[in-house]
Amino acid sequence: MLLKLDFSQPTPIYQQIRDQVVRGIAAGALKPGEKLPSVRALAEDAGVNAMTVSKAYQLLKQEGYLHTDRRRGAVICSRAGGAVPQRETVEALGLALSELRLDGVSLEQALALCRSLYENGGTQGGDGV
Repeated sequence: MLLKLDFSQPTPIYQQIRDQVVRGIAAGALKPGEKLPSVRALAEDAGVNAMTVSKAYQLLKQEGYLHTDRRRGAVICSRAGGAVPQRETVEALGLALSELRLDGVSLEQALALCRSLYENGGTQGGDGV
C-alpha cells in the first residue's frame, strides 16, 4: 500500500493514513476483503511509529471501514451503509462549503467541485476550482 504522508502538514500522520485509506476505498483502489499491511509493516514502510499506524487502524475499525482478525490482520470491510451520512461528515462538508463561499466560489463552482470529487473518490487533480 503506497501512502503519501506529508510530515510538514498540520494534519496528524494517523489522520493522513486514515484519510488515504478512506479515499482508496472510495476510489475502488482498496476493495472489500482486501488485506492491509500489518501495523508494523506499514509503520516501517512509511517511516512512522507503529502506534501511529495502530491509531489510524483503530479509527478505521471504529468507523466501520476495516475489520481486524488475529489470523488475517486488517481487512477492508464492505461498508454498504444507508443513505444517511455520519453527522461529523456533514459538519465537515458544511464547514468546507462555508470556506469556499467566503473565498468567493459560486454555488455552481462548488457543485462542480463536489461532483468532480465525488466521481473521483474524493481526490481532485489540478489546481482545484
